[in-house]
Amino acid sequence: MTAIRETNFHLPGQTAFYRGKVRDVYTVRPTSDPVAAASPAPGSELLVMVASDRISAFDHILPRPIPCKGAVLNQLAAHFLNATRDICPNWLISTPDPNVAIGHRCEPVRVEMVIRGYLAGHAARTYAAGLRELCGVSMPEGLRENDPFPEPIITPTTKADEGHDEDISRQDILQRGLVSRDDYEQMEAYTRALFRRGTEMAAAQGLILVDTKYEFGKKDGRIILMDEIHTPDSSRYFYAEGYAERQARGEKQRQLSKEFVREWLIANGFQGQEGQVMPAMPDAFVAEITNRYVELFEQVTGKKFVRDESQDVLGRMERNILHALRNADFYG
Repeated sequence: MTAIRETNFHLPGQTAFYRGKVRDVYTVRPTSDPVAAASPAPGSELLVMVASDRISAFDHILPRPIPCKGAVLNQLAAHFLNATRDICPNWLISTPDPNVAIGHRCEPVRVEMVIRGYLAGHAARTYAAGLRELCGVSMPEGLRENDPFPEPIITPTTKADEGHDEDISRQDILQRGLVSRDDYEQMEAYTRALFRRGTEMAAAQGLILVDTKYEFGKKDGRIILMDEIHTPDSSRYFYAEGYAERQARGEKQRQLSKEFVREWLIANGFQGQEGQVMPAMPDAFVAEITNRYVELFEQVTGKKFVRDESQDVLGRMERNILHALRNADFYG
């Protein structure tokens, strides 16, 4: 199967392009109305987000793209964004292609809202190092890795364009003026409500939503949910069946996330630290990542994932994007 490393489209009305760790992001202006195109109204720009098959870990892009990974990511994000519109507004308008989402351009809030229901991942590593506070939030004594917190904790990070995001406390966010108090409190409320909904949806599919992150922006003065939610790139899931038994025996939990990619990198001497060399990824491991992403999609949504066998994936994507952008109602 073809894996998409990057795209280099030239779209009508395109004003900017940004290549992130995973997505290629095109900013476009409406072109169906020449007057509007020449002088767009504030907030009228759109983002065309192409989910590539790049994969990142420890804030580094791995050397090989993963077939199907972008399509899984994009379709999962759309699934959850559409299922949570009653909780908060979000940026998404349309998904004209398995790998493409189009939506409103928002002004990003430079803080990511990470919420954790269980002592796992970064929180577990912090706890194992003897620390009992993360982002200004206390963690109780006596927990074992993968135990639930008494209630979910929010551990924000600053949003970095490049390099590592940094842990930050609520107090520091407000003191530094990164977000106004009103906006931050709204983001906190949305984060807890979204996590509750995600937890309920996961439980219906036999899963436990362990932790996740949400990114917000502002449009027309409102806080808007941006980017992906509840995907393997932003979330960690455990299988509910057998969770208690494995925990009682002190065994590792079966999980659906990309933590296994981080674990493979750690086992091969890489954690993103200076001087470390990214290990080569064998074909078998690349195929395993693809299969795990597909498994997560099917387990989380209860739907069958259709693997695209197109020989011209880039051509298909460009045609679907252009068709969507030519739709005059698209900018309504």
